[in-house]
Amino acid sequence: MAPGATWLTKVKVQLKLSIARLRMVQQRDEQLGKTQRRAMAQLLETGKVDSATIRVENIIRSDIITELHEMLELYCELLLARSGLMEGAQVDPGLEEAIQSLIYAAPKTEIKELATVRQLLAEKYGKEFVLAATDNAEGKVNEKVVKKLSVEPPRKELVQGYLEEIARAYGVDWPKREKPSPPPEYEDDDEDPPTGGQAQKVLEQPIGAEQKSLSTGDGKVATTPARRRAADLEDPASPLTVTPPRPTTDNVHPKVTMGSVELKPSARRGSSTKKHEPEGSVPDISDLEQRFAALKKR
Repeated sequence: MAPGATWLTKVKVQLKLSIARLRMVQQRDEQLGKTQRRAMAQLLETGKVDSATIRVENIIRSDIITELHEMLELYCELLLARSGLMEGAQVDPGLEEAIQSLIYAAPKTEIKELATVRQLLAEKYGKEFVLAATDNAEGKVNEKVVKKLSVEPPRKELVQGYLEEIARAYGVDWPKREKPSPPPEYEDDDEDPPTGGQAQKVLEQPIGAEQKSLSTGDGKVATTPARRRAADLEDPASPLTVTPPRPTTDNVHPKVTMGSVELKPSARRGSSTKKHEPEGSVPDISDLEQRFAALKKR
């Protein structure tokens, strides 16, 4: 086997191992994050806001590292998909960002397989290339990778947003919101109610307008656009489902919008839509066939 093919085989093996390890670490951190979020919700519920504010920074840092691992996993998959481009002596422009980002991040993470990939890349492209990528001298490393590896305290807005999102997810009333007081009632004695024909005209005008807008020529009630929209909203059967995006450190409160209108999940109808048959009624043939088929499978 040629030396170039041997090196390429080693790199591909280590890239696959790196992808598997990155996915495993992401799953582990996700489970730990759920436990930590539940603990933060309990602290907020008991009024220990100062303790929750300090401890939530660990959750934020863990989420940042998870987002970094997702990016490194994508870079490893990119190198695997374009492994043929790494056979040349020079770095291909389409792989330069991925290679330099992996070299930059490998010594700053806990993934040992990435360190092996870094060593193999140093054998291929030389120590000077690796040193330049480690210092990001050419600025080819992804800016998000550099930002997520920088050690700096999170912003106050980010901490507040995390606490509010955790409280909302676990049903904790935090921060405490005061119930709005009802507006005061004012009685205006200066204006007298209309009398006589004027009052009759005021009362009859909306009724006539409503009848004119809702009735058709044959006496049937027409369906207005507002009623059609209400019927469409009440219909639980919809061919389109939208999965809301996952909260990230860059977007703590993700929203699904259509134009400028925020889309919110509608409550599904319960068992009221099911067909209730009276007791003692005779089932139809299709029901009997389904029961016989179920008995045969037992």
